[in-house]
Amino acid sequence: MKAKNKVIIIDDHLLFSQSLKFLINSFEDFNVVNNFENGKDFIDCVTANKIDLDAIDIVLLDVNMPILDGLKTMEWIKINKEDLKVIALSVNDDEETIIKMMKNGAKGYLLKDTSPQIFEEALKTVSDKGFFFTELVSGLLINRLDHDKNIKLELKEKEVIFIKHACTEKTYKEIADEMCLSPKTIDGYREHLFAKLEIRTRIGLVLYAIKNKIVNIE
Repeated sequence: MKAKNKVIIIDDHLLFSQSLKFLINSFEDFNVVNNFENGKDFIDCVTANKIDLDAIDIVLLDVNMPILDGLKTMEWIKINKEDLKVIALSVNDDEETIIKMMKNGAKGYLLKDTSPQIFEEALKTVSDKGFFFTELVSGLLINRLDHDKNIKLELKEKEVIFIKHACTEKTYKEIADEMCLSPKTIDGYREHLFAKLEIRTRIGLVLYAIKNKIVNIE
């Protein structure tokens, strides 16, 4: 029997948190293993070695919390466990907040009134592909890319291939193996494209690929 994906919920609204836990535990492939009321409680637990983040598949992170909010928690995660898959949760669709969460490495952004079906789809997609964007969030992010950079740059064939691989769940080492290149060469592709496209994260690379139809999110 396939092991279930382990999920952590960080949210100060206890009723919502418990309801979300019940919902996620009803999904076939997922199981909530911890709940925290704010980012500080989560970080304290991690730094006390009470949680092995390598064993956690997805974190659902509330944006607005007391003591330590989602933005500050996301900044800590980016520094200490950059590859952790985090889906941000919020009651509002503030563009600046969405952009900040994504730039700090969030793999998705869901409103709290999202349907159970979309919640399950988001969990599965982040687990399988590494990112999930609703139509609303995709529109906001791509519009921001349009505003920030209107010039479509010429990409070499191997750069396009690298970008397509980067839009999957593969690690950079796995991409290197797939492209029959050394990890050092792949690191060079990544840093070159980050500079060329004026982006700073893998999420930015994914958004560029979506905007320019190198990949699609269907």
